Parts: sequence; structure tokens; C-alpha cells
Amino acid sequence: MKGEKKHTLKNAAVITACHPVLFASESICRKRHDKKIADTMYSFPYPCQLYQDTGYQGYKPEGVVIYQPVKKPRGGELTVEEKEHNREISSFSVRVEHATGSVKRMRIVKDECRLRADNFVQRIFKTCATMHNFRIKYNPL
Repeated sequence: MKGEKKHTLKNAAVITACHPVLFASESICRKRHDKKIADTMYSFPYPCQLYQDTGYQGYKPEGVVIYQPVKKPRGGELTVEEKEHNREISSFSVRVEHATGSVKRMRIVKDECRLRADNFVQRIFKTCATMHNFRIKYNPL
């Protein structure tokens, strides 16, 4: 329905190549750009490699090697090398999407929840991410 208000939340997560969720951001209940979330909530205490989507354009923490897909130029095409680069990155992105889908297997994460007592809603994603980590520890994807 047009004009209908939704009580939605946004979460950002850092997920390893082996699928566990290393970090889940605080739930944000208003529109906020992915890069702003990363700037204020992420930190990487040791050098690592980070595969990120184009929503994090310009995010480059110190000591971290960034791998990001190349955007198609307006009115142009990507080269064969750029397409291959994007295909490599998408193989990692698929793992992240599978882990996120696994967290969202708990319907409370993706359904509307209007319960506001004791910051319950703020803890839902982190709790479900913890259950996802527990599940893949004993039953890997």
C-alpha cells in the first residue's frame, strides 16, 4: 500500500569466507548509507582482505586490501578483464549472501517487529547471527 509506514531496520555485517558472522552492526531504524555505517561502526585491528559491494564505494580502512566490483561506465561496456575481476569478486559475494540468507532463516529478522521493550528489536539480528554461527560450527554450509 502506498504511504504505508514500515518498522524496518538495517544491519551491516562482516562475514568470513567460511561463513561465520564476525561482526554485526547495531540495528539502524532510519535510512542510512552503507558507507556511513562502515565509517562509524567497523574497525579492522589487523591487516586483512575485504571484499565489498559497490554500496561501500570510497570506504578504505587503513591496513586493509579492498576488492570491489568495477561499475559499468555510463553508456559504455566493461572490458574482458573487468568482467573477470567482477566474476571473481562475485564468487565471494555469493558466500556472503548465503550466510545472510541463513541468518534470515529465522523469520523474526525479516518480518516486521513492533516490540520496543528493552531494546528487543536491536538485539534480534545479533542473536540470530549468533545462532547462525552455532549452526554452521556443527553443520557447515
